[in-house]
Amino acid sequence: MNHSRSHTGAPHEPDLPPYQVVLAETDWGSLQTAFGNGEDLPALLARLLEPDPKVQVTALSELGELVSHQNTIYEATAPVALYVAGILSHPAAMTLRPYRSAPIRATLLNWLVSTAYDASDEIVGRTERYFPGFLTPDTTVTAFRDLRPMLYRAVAPFLQDSHEDVREAAVIAALILAEHPALAEHRDHLAAHAYLVLDTSADAPNRRVARKALEAWGHSVPGPEPLPEEPWDRGPHSDGRGDLEPPF
Repeated sequence: MNHSRSHTGAPHEPDLPPYQVVLAETDWGSLQTAFGNGEDLPALLARLLEPDPKVQVTALSELGELVSHQNTIYEATAPVALYVAGILSHPAAMTLRPYRSAPIRATLLNWLVSTAYDASDEIVGRTERYFPGFLTPDTTVTAFRDLRPMLYRAVAPFLQDSHEDVREAAVIAALILAEHPALAEHRDHLAAHAYLVLDTSADAPNRRVARKALEAWGHSVPGPEPLPEEPWDRGPHSDGRGDLEPPF
């Protein structure tokens, strides 16, 4: 076992359904994606468990095009996110990516980071300014945001993972998911992880997420970053590529 489990995600958050159940019991053909319905998603999701990391990363990139194209939350996004979160502890998630010596688990977590950010308080608030009333109880974004405690439960065991890439991706995912009011009790604990990101990470978008979380939760934040933020306030992997680009 290469990761340390903690109690940061239990017992208050709801259990994540097994990925097999998500795959079998979701009516994929009835769900909207960026390019039609989701009838092809089961086969694509199954490829995430292939032993070949190139197949896994390519499948995850294709999933991004279908369920988070142009940083949009679609009907199929929520069950896909549940499936991805559900396989974080699967042995296939430990496949090493050539050239990077990082497990696929880090890539899965970074995919969740990017998707969660698209439904974050920051993005929703920005959209509400231009489209008042955008977030209603029946929107796909609301449905995804309601899953945040469940997704957090799946991410939390990797906050102290032995691999740096996995650990940092888990922290950034947890910081974004912890915006949900039901996860407020975890924020002081997560603040320590956010400070560690600021101390050790060279990833500017991840550092930005850590700073904004600390500020939002009333914690002191170190002085300004050496370089100013881009005016459009880019989020984690907001260029649409993240770590899904070659080399695999």
